[in-house]
Amino acid sequence: MSKKEGDLRKTPLYNKHLGSGAKMVPFSGWDMPVQYTGIIEEHLHTRAKAGLFDICHMGEFFIKGPTADRDLDRLVTCRIDDMPPGKCRYGFMLNEEGGIIDDLIVFKISEGEYMLVVNAGTVDKDRKWVEKNVSRGNFFIDDSDNIAKIDIQGPSSGEIMASLAGEKTVSALKRFCFTKVDIKGVMVLSSRTGYTGELGYELFFPVSSAEEVWDMLLKSGDVKPVGLGARDTLRIEMGYSLYGSDIDEDHTPFEANLARFVCMDKDFIGKEALLQQEAEGVRRFLMGFVCEGRRAAREHFDVIVDGKRSGEITSGAFSPCLKRGIGLCYIERDLATEGREILLSDGKVGIKAVLENVPLYKGVCEAR
Repeated sequence: MSKKEGDLRKTPLYNKHLGSGAKMVPFSGWDMPVQYTGIIEEHLHTRAKAGLFDICHMGEFFIKGPTADRDLDRLVTCRIDDMPPGKCRYGFMLNEEGGIIDDLIVFKISEGEYMLVVNAGTVDKDRKWVEKNVSRGNFFIDDSDNIAKIDIQGPSSGEIMASLAGEKTVSALKRFCFTKVDIKGVMVLSSRTGYTGELGYELFFPVSSAEEVWDMLLKSGDVKPVGLGARDTLRIEMGYSLYGSDIDEDHTPFEANLARFVCMDKDFIGKEALLQQEAEGVRRFLMGFVCEGRRAAREHFDVIVDGKRSGEITSGAFSPCLKRGIGLCYIERDLATEGREILLSDGKVGIKAVLENVPLYKGVCEAR
């Protein structure tokens, strides 16, 4: 699926990005577009119309077999046994200490067959972990190199998809469900999970059709390509965690304010550690914050409360919709209350902010 040049891999849409004037940057071992016309413009266009994202760097695993459901139920925190075919669920793979190996989405393709969509930067360690924990009678394959993934997100995405795949097929697709559609002769698995907070669709199909599908989606005047920069600001506005920044193996789902994606009514790897943490109480908690002005604090800034270091920023950016600096931070659990005034500092700069529950963007964009 990818070409290598130096140490960076390239998606099958690399030449399309260059042709569109994209600025390319390294990301999780890939050469990816960070922006085309500008982060703010791309962000606002996605909120108003539709943005097109190259997500071909993500990984796709398949598990199939007579006890695939039992293996997966032990591997991930979300509930598997009651999933019908055509359903997706967000969850985590944890280590024995309850730390997050990766966050992922589980697709139930059919009885005894599942697809896992995993992060680009964790594909290798995820593959080893899954292989280690899949029973001998089940089949596992990392098919990432053969599958392309393109996301279309924004209010106009439904109309655009309907024009390509049929109104009836698209309108029937509910959130966290997927179906197979025919887009001008290309068979596509289309889901509605999203990473922007807008209506949107994620398209999985053979890598050989990547440029063809990309071009078809771009034919609509409402669609513009969007890079990693705006993808980041869009997800921070919604309070969605990014693996490697907000969540990792040193943090549990409870600390990351993501307990709702953990089913404690079943057994899974890392559950005992979570039960212990639940009994002892979480010492730190992930919350959103909104700065007093446009200036944004960045990753690793200290969170200061009453003159004392009480936490650390994990994600920070300027919000094109709120017109203020925003972000996510870990803070001592006893201090994690909405409305609390905090100071964000790197030792040189001090930025006043207020803690807020996510999502930080609540559907009203001041820039519109």
